[in-house]
Amino acid sequence: MPTDQVCLGRKRPVPSCPNPLFLQWLTELRDSAKEKGLKTQYVYQKAINSLKKYPLPLKNGKEAKILQNFGDGICKILDERLQKHYREHGEGPHNVASSKQMEEPRKEPSGNLKVRKEKGTKKKREYVPQKRSGGYAVLLTLYRHAQMPGSKGFMFRNELQTEAQPLCEKSFTVPDLGSKYTAWSSVSTLIQKDLLVKTHNPARYSLTDQGLALAERLDSEETREDSRDGPDVVDLTLVEDEEEQEDKESWLATALSVNQATGHISESDAAGKSQTLETGRTAMGWYLTPGSYEIVLCVDVIETTGGSSGRKQELVKELQRNCVTFDIRKLNVGDFLWVAREKVTPVPGQLRPPVGKELVLDYIIERKRMDDLCGSIIDGRFREQKFRLKRCGLRKPIYLVEECGSAAAHLSIPESTLQQAIVNTQVVDGFFVKRVQDVKESAAYLTIMTRYLQKLYHVCFTVKSIELEGDGGDESEQTANLSCSLMAFTEFNYGAIKNKCQTVREVFARQLMQISGVSGDKAAAVLEHYSTVSSLLQAYDRCSSESEKEKLLSSIKYGKLKRNLGPALSRTIYQLYCTRGPLS
Repeated sequence: MPTDQVCLGRKRPVPSCPNPLFLQWLTELRDSAKEKGLKTQYVYQKAINSLKKYPLPLKNGKEAKILQNFGDGICKILDERLQKHYREHGEGPHNVASSKQMEEPRKEPSGNLKVRKEKGTKKKREYVPQKRSGGYAVLLTLYRHAQMPGSKGFMFRNELQTEAQPLCEKSFTVPDLGSKYTAWSSVSTLIQKDLLVKTHNPARYSLTDQGLALAERLDSEETREDSRDGPDVVDLTLVEDEEEQEDKESWLATALSVNQATGHISESDAAGKSQTLETGRTAMGWYLTPGSYEIVLCVDVIETTGGSSGRKQELVKELQRNCVTFDIRKLNVGDFLWVAREKVTPVPGQLRPPVGKELVLDYIIERKRMDDLCGSIIDGRFREQKFRLKRCGLRKPIYLVEECGSAAAHLSIPESTLQQAIVNTQVVDGFFVKRVQDVKESAAYLTIMTRYLQKLYHVCFTVKSIELEGDGGDESEQTANLSCSLMAFTEFNYGAIKNKCQTVREVFARQLMQISGVSGDKAAAVLEHYSTVSSLLQAYDRCSSESEKEKLLSSIKYGKLKRNLGPALSRTIYQLYCTRGPLS
């Protein structure tokens, strides 16, 4: 027999955290901070680690101050949540911050263990968000959107907040007085409960199978409640004179078909018949009819602060003196643009009016003083800005060139070079160039453009939303129908972020444009044949001789005139990617 003895026995179980509710609340706070990109997520994570190591139950948040990484702020939050938990569940401090401990049977003799389990174990309750809460509104909105014909199966954050706001009592964007939480904070709970899934960048939100089943149940319950009060709600949206109905029938068709498909009329439709008739929704977007929106000039915050602040404030004062409706905000590309902003009416009982939808018009302006133009040519920003303006999605970019008076004589680049750069911007790049003398003329031009667009769009056009990936459609067809498809401002501004995550193709294009002589058109022509560096290197490997490799890209056509890239540029690109030592 072997001399080694075998020790028999049960493995000691790993003890669970004696303060599970505190742990759960800290985890929710950490997830919420992480979603908003706040650095407090690391503070909460440190507090979670300390709490997991503490072996004793805590009666309140104040006692947790003895732990490392627990300050007055975290302890106060835990105490507030604990009091709220007591009020909702009717529990007292003797339950020690956790009702989950009831589920864990104490160690007793085996004969009584079964009895204790039956008495002490509670059935785990299903999570159901409170009616008209943030989670409730998000679930219902995603479910109803999924039932629409042609639905894409997900929603972006901004459109989800806009659509869900009428179903929620709290704001999704503005916290209540004395609080830092909005209705959107409940989304992290939905994700944690496996009811919602967040994917892609920018974030796309969609329901899981479990969330779809719960949302369907919530929707059926609300439909039954609406059916009991049905006539009053329907009368608000459908009672119209026959003559007005004929004029607006085309705009109502889509909204009514959507409501009938979901089996109810939403509260946003019941808010007022004028808003229902003026704002329509479809599965792929929404539209605003003439008169239901206003044209607003958006000014980049950089144009009003920093640098020569006196000169920049003069522009703002001139716009105010000309009675121009403008809004100062952060623009990731361009200095000025215009948006069609939905007119909204204040909702009774709410502190702030709902946020109106915004669509970006096709006009964007990049403003350059001559000295700024000189600096941007030297450091390479000039070419990069034109490249980003071309691919921002707006079809009518404008360069506003402002003279700088006597300072032009002291620039580091000859005036002839600057004039040539301006001409190339108009002739080669296809930008409209407007030249002005000073800030007052710049403000005058912005004023005239704003009034022109207000007159054009208010009288003629119905504006429709499209997704960033969508297609604006045929321009002639849109003109015939007096409508135009535009991007939502939030999606446009996010797509224009300078340092966002880039694809391999985009990085390859940026590499090529660093080579002297390679413009945006030339880089795009190379990408049409070889979309990545890897595909280009594979093409070089298939060449039989050195001269063939050097001339591989020389016959590629670029630009409107379809000129050849040329042997010199082809040889330079080959040397850059295939020469192991320093370039000759």
